[in-house]
Amino acid sequence: MQFSDFDQFCTYMESFANLEKKQSGYTVRMYRLDRMRAILDHIGNPERDFRSIHVAGSKGKGSTASFLAKGLCAIGHKTGLYTSPHLTDYRERFTISGQFFPEAQLVQTANLLVSRLEGFRFEDEWGTTEPTAFELYTSYAFLLFSQTGCAWAVIETGLGGRLDATNTIVPEAAVITPIELEHTAILGNTISLIAEEKAKIIKPGVPVFISRQRDDARAIFTSEAERQHSRLYDLEAEVEALATRTEIDGEQVSIDWTRGEQTRLTLSMRGEVQAENCALALLVLRKLHLYEPQVTERALEEARLPGRMEFLGDAPPLVIDGAHTVESLRHLLNSFRQLFGNSGNTVIYGVLEDKDHLHMTQLLLPLFDRIIVSRPGTFKRSNPKALFQLLQDEVGELRNPPRLLLEENADKALQLALETTEKDKAILCTGSFYLCGEITRAFRTLRSLEEDPLEVATCP
Repeated sequence: MQFSDFDQFCTYMESFANLEKKQSGYTVRMYRLDRMRAILDHIGNPERDFRSIHVAGSKGKGSTASFLAKGLCAIGHKTGLYTSPHLTDYRERFTISGQFFPEAQLVQTANLLVSRLEGFRFEDEWGTTEPTAFELYTSYAFLLFSQTGCAWAVIETGLGGRLDATNTIVPEAAVITPIELEHTAILGNTISLIAEEKAKIIKPGVPVFISRQRDDARAIFTSEAERQHSRLYDLEAEVEALATRTEIDGEQVSIDWTRGEQTRLTLSMRGEVQAENCALALLVLRKLHLYEPQVTERALEEARLPGRMEFLGDAPPLVIDGAHTVESLRHLLNSFRQLFGNSGNTVIYGVLEDKDHLHMTQLLLPLFDRIIVSRPGTFKRSNPKALFQLLQDEVGELRNPPRLLLEENADKALQLALETTEKDKAILCTGSFYLCGEITRAFRTLRSLEEDPLEVATCP
């Protein structure tokens, strides 16, 4: 089998079981590492050809990974970045610190992977099983970074950590961003259970870096680090003060380190949550001696990632952000209000079934004049009608309730938002990266924009 373009390869990959679509049923036969290790052995263990940093967490891990990759690239290290999910294009998952690989290289590696997989067979007590799509995409990322001569790669987990396909690397550092209740049907229904899954990316003797965490999560990470004889760096102990302000020109961040140093940044990636993500990345780079003050900080200021308080258009401004947990939504709304106030604005809102609908809805209701409920694609299960009913049930307590609208089609939801929002107000799309992807595609169609949101890589 030979592919002539990358889209053909993605279509082929989707013929395998795609566990990213699952929201329950965390079975040993599906989620496992022995099959992933067998795949890597079969294709020549490309994950051993570069140094890596492993990033897990409930929120902020993609942004933190992007900051890390930018910092590494800036000081001369060709750095692969593997993240998920993508917004509109699978190419977003495999980049050189956020920039697309050339199409020819993507296709060449796709053909190489398929050729190396010839003859692969994995059997267990239940019989023969095929690789999952995520296992193959992860193998592809490792092979791509190896084939293109990456010295480093920043690898984001897909789900959890313990049994995630990415947990086959031995990194130079493990990084864990804030933990929240998420994927509870798969990872567990308490912070401690979820933290235990994430903690298993900690490897023997490998330093671990954690952002500010709830006490129950921090206790899990501290215990696992001690068990693995790994030094733990806690951002809360390393930073004396962290201040941030969202402005049109960017996120104004001020970090006062406990040893008396100060860092002042204007991040292109807006949102108050990015201050902590950036500080965590800086802590990792500093402690690993991969830091050149002015060069590193300038690179982090330039870092971008699709779907993180991203501005698509103006008149009215259209902002997309994939916030899908209570705390990430809280941070997003704080930043959005700093820019646009809390009067006259519209939100296009869609959430997957396994999220905290009630508390997210309660955050949104007082801040928007119009809430348009839409479907966050069909990749995972959602129930827009039930979400709309929840909004109707909760709105009764408000003195000035918003106008509630249900439009499951993303294209029509965007048109409705544009038609009903004044030009000097703003539209926010949030609740799901999948919804942000749908709205992005609809907006590009509406404005006849080019499809590729990233440039071809130029990192040495």
